[in-house]
Amino acid sequence: MISKTAEYALRAVVHIVREGKGAAMRANEIAEELDVPANYLSKTLHQLARAGVLSSERGPRGGFRLARSPEDLSLADVLEPLDATWLESGCLLGLPRCSDEAACPLHERWKQVREPVCQFFRETTLACLLAEAPAVARRSRGE
Repeated sequence: MISKTAEYALRAVVHIVREGKGAAMRANEIAEELDVPANYLSKTLHQLARAGVLSSERGPRGGFRLARSPEDLSLADVLEPLDATWLESGCLLGLPRCSDEAACPLHERWKQVREPVCQFFRETTLACLLAEAPAVARRSRGE
């Protein structure tokens, strides 16, 4: 559903919120923790910083941190800087033109699903994810 870049971005932002506790975190440390390519993640984090999702600082105490509170950042806020049309207008078959007038074979069915999916990404905040995290961890441990 989302690209590898978007997946890495979401994982990294959640990691920054959970582990950073307000302190700046270096891209290479995040990449190592998440087992993702460091150069690729660094470029992705810089894109998010340019978009105002993250802030970045240089120097010995530098790194990345959230630019806004987790309550004010939706999953869509994280995804859109990486691909402005990530879900809203994309054709599932990858056709360059797909609309009501020039529909692909999946257009009508996807149109019915697309809006609720987009709404999920727009309404789900990082704070929502963090609130769910303890419950998910307990379930995975069998508690």
